[in-house]
Amino acid sequence: MLGTTEIIIIAGVVVLLFGGAAIPRFAKSIGKAKREFEKGVKEVEDEAKIEKETERTEGSKDEESKGETEKNQ
Repeated sequence: MLGTTEIIIIAGVVVLLFGGAAIPRFAKSIGKAKREFEKGVKEVEDEAKIEKETERTEGSKDEESKGETEKNQ
């Protein structure tokens, strides 16, 4: 993990290399990338949740139909 000193040094190097005007663009693109990443993670979590609920529902339906078949025999 980066400490405060390392972050300050990196920020200083970025300012020297790209100038102060480039920092807002970098920050904007980093924020946009972070939002897209979080959106993707949320979509995957939602899909996994739906799949898990579907499996649970199908499993309970299978058990019910199995129980009915055993009663009929």
